[in-house]
Amino acid sequence: MSPPSLPHDAITRDELWQTLGRLSSGVCILTATHDGGHRGMTASAVIGLSQEPPTLGVAVRHDRKMHALLSRPEVTHFGLNVLSSTQKKLGEHFAGKPDPALPLAWFEHEGLPLLGGTIAQIVCRKDQALTFSDHTLFTGLIEYTRFTDDDPLVYFRGQYHELG
Repeated sequence: MSPPSLPHDAITRDELWQTLGRLSSGVCILTATHDGGHRGMTASAVIGLSQEPPTLGVAVRHDRKMHALLSRPEVTHFGLNVLSSTQKKLGEHFAGKPDPALPLAWFEHEGLPLLGGTIAQIVCRKDQALTFSDHTLFTGLIEYTRFTDDDPLVYFRGQYHELG
């Protein structure tokens, strides 16, 4: 038996935002290639889905340029770069507050753009796209990982934080 559903207006958008903001998450830059250029978007809705096969998911709003890019059939891979506690400006840059003076340490892994200095890089082969209202959950089969033991940048209650 499934639990009863709440009426759609049982919680306001602000209450939902405030409540879900209590879920802390790592801050990542989702990357892909488009027409030979590097594209990136800050993402915090990332989840490890499976160990066998190794799979992760990342949610992207439909109105984001990255959504249109990842929806293209010719885009077969995406990257995920987990930011360190020292990379707040990088998170802001890719979240729509671009800083033209910010140096971007791009490098490529088999043609896919990744960002240097992050605490982890993950390369995924795009697998599925599951649509939920205003977001799509793009799943990817993990083909490559690299990581350090540095501290992460954390997103909590609408702001960036450091651990400790």
